[in-house]
Amino acid sequence: MVDLSVTLAGVPLTSCVYNASGPRTGSSAAMCKIAKSASGGVLAKSATVASQKGNDLPRTWHEDNGKASLNSEGLPNSGIDYYIDPKTISETMGENPTKPYMVSISGKNIADNLQMLQKISSAIESGSVNIAAVELNLACPNIVGKPTIGYDFEQMEDVMKQVASLPCFSGSKALFPLGVKMPPYFDRPHFEMAAAILNKYKNIVSYAASINTIGNALAIDFHAEMPVIRAKGGFAGLSGSAVKYTALANVKQMRELLDKSIDVVGVGGVQTGRDAFEMILCGATAVQVGTCHWTEGPGCFDRICDELKAIMTDKGYDAVEDFRGKLKEWSKEGVALSRQMKMTSKKSDTGGEHQASSNNSSVIIAILFAIIAVLLAEKFNIVTL
Repeated sequence: MVDLSVTLAGVPLTSCVYNASGPRTGSSAAMCKIAKSASGGVLAKSATVASQKGNDLPRTWHEDNGKASLNSEGLPNSGIDYYIDPKTISETMGENPTKPYMVSISGKNIADNLQMLQKISSAIESGSVNIAAVELNLACPNIVGKPTIGYDFEQMEDVMKQVASLPCFSGSKALFPLGVKMPPYFDRPHFEMAAAILNKYKNIVSYAASINTIGNALAIDFHAEMPVIRAKGGFAGLSGSAVKYTALANVKQMRELLDKSIDVVGVGGVQTGRDAFEMILCGATAVQVGTCHWTEGPGCFDRICDELKAIMTDKGYDAVEDFRGKLKEWSKEGVALSRQMKMTSKKSDTGGEHQASSNNSSVIIAILFAIIAVLLAEKFNIVTL
């Protein structure tokens, strides 16, 4: 039987597929639906110190063909105290206490992040809550006037240094696993610099989630001749299928450069079981789903997991570890195999279409004969209609 369970940063997940922080994660009412699905765990909305409403509406947009989405939400959330409250966690996990509940933080500055990490530490030490891991968002602007943390390597180094100095990470073992949400990179030297910093703090960094949205995208309302997003002049983060190939490259590069003790979580453009399979093939330990969860709802986790299981069964894999990080080099043999599989699939589809067409033709002919019979019967008064 196919097994999708994995261990991420020392945390057991019932499935390698779970939600990204953001869509449909702002309240316990929304998160409990994730817990009830096939999602391997629940990751809460990225929190700030105090609750905030976010940017003015409209702040999200989905392309009609479903290939791309934009958002400039401005981190609307209920504040860190809500997401670490025992009541919130209990309402979220409900009858699924064995699934891990994780918290995400994205402070407006480093002081906010440190304060939230200390709040989380106190909650865990009190024994009143079960928080399996914390994800620190390095992919959003942190200080006004400065770049996104993950793009400003001096700032990123300073953030990690201050986080590492906290009591919860100063002992022989961290109080909780810490993950970092990374922005997308496009140049090899940037991958290397980011990975070098994370490797330097491998004693506290348990996983890196790649990627966040691709920033500064712009979509235009053709008829109104204006941006589709109201905030920030229409500039927003790009997500959905359009970013998958960038995400795959980031997962592959980060897996190559990061210390083996740091897991990689693939996120960006995951819509199907095949997308999840490709992320894992590039080295991801687990896969997060954001935009698809946003547009389809929590049922997407059941569907994606079922599709992934079917792919694994078809390829003869029993567990995720059987193919994780085993992306093969390009080869002529691989091209030949791919061509053969595509032709086989095409013939199968054509055969099905021909059968369906043949069946439809038979039905149409039968109906025509029936109509002719009725008309003849009426003309020669064989029956009274």
